[in-house]
Amino acid sequence: MDSLTQACLGATIGGVVLGRRLGRKAVLAGAVLGTLPDLDVVIDYGDAVADYTYHRGFSHSLLVLAALSALLAALSARLAPAWDIPLRHWAAFYAACLLTHPLLDAFTTYGTQLWWPLPAPPVSWASIFIIDPLYTLPLLISVLYVLARGLRPRALHWGLALSTLYLAFSLGAKLVIDQRMAPVLATRGLQEAPRLVQPTPFNTLLWRITVVEGDHYYEALSGLFDSLPPTLERFPRGSEHADTALALPSGRRLQWFAGPFLRYRVEQDNDTAWLIATDLRLGFPGFHPFNFRLAQREDGKWQPVTTREVPGRPADTAALMKLLNRAITPDMSLCPSAFFQPEKVAGPSTCPPS
Repeated sequence: MDSLTQACLGATIGGVVLGRRLGRKAVLAGAVLGTLPDLDVVIDYGDAVADYTYHRGFSHSLLVLAALSALLAALSARLAPAWDIPLRHWAAFYAACLLTHPLLDAFTTYGTQLWWPLPAPPVSWASIFIIDPLYTLPLLISVLYVLARGLRPRALHWGLALSTLYLAFSLGAKLVIDQRMAPVLATRGLQEAPRLVQPTPFNTLLWRITVVEGDHYYEALSGLFDSLPPTLERFPRGSEHADTALALPSGRRLQWFAGPFLRYRVEQDNDTAWLIATDLRLGFPGFHPFNFRLAQREDGKWQPVTTREVPGRPADTAALMKLLNRAITPDMSLCPSAFFQPEKVAGPSTCPPS
């Protein structure tokens, strides 16, 4: 989640756990702790794929943060005896503020390495967009109220309860969409294909469904209150380049991080051909922001390069507004390609015109 949301969550939890002892100091300290794991963004891991896939790594590990919580609790109990706060209360404060950060991140699509240094893939429940005002506002309002009026435990409890209920709602909404997609995929023989169901930007009313199968991937949109079944739209995935990409360390790292939701293409830049991988999970057809050069072709052979990010198409404000309008308009028959206009749709579109 964004830094403001993480700070508000940490501040709320800090006030709930130690507010009666520390007052607004607990709220401010909680805000700092809530954003601490994201400081890993300042680390340069050497190339674009490493920077991309090591983010939300060790600094978001439940194992690392639990150990850090225990260390900070012991130091606080020893160095701040005047506050007369038991060790177990310090431990609860640090653990709650720090561990909720990666757990909240795991509700987004990016992927969070909760079990680092174990080799388990990143965890992603993909039920909330990285910025969602309906999650953040209850926390923000309760924190601002407490900072302005003094500690009010009830306000903090309400903020935390409402935001948590919204997270639970997002999981329920995702389940509804997933069940709605099942018969649609079964009719196309895609019921066993890897699929990702996730919310579209800033809301949990309109959901994007991505399915990967062989040489293609499929996209669909489904609103929570739609009565019509979703329509699948097919796009080329460039799977003929997958073996080349997976022969490279950077390609294998990307697959570990993003799973099967990758697209490959060859892009010609003057006299140089580049192999480019795109993370299909993030963005939208026609607007995928994370693209990486993995190799270049020399004398007919692919040679690995120091990976770097290739800028995607800039976000289109008009398209985002159109997408949000779709979110609040049930059964508005628009397919994914109607918003960001991808370069190529595989085969004739079955979507009604926009």
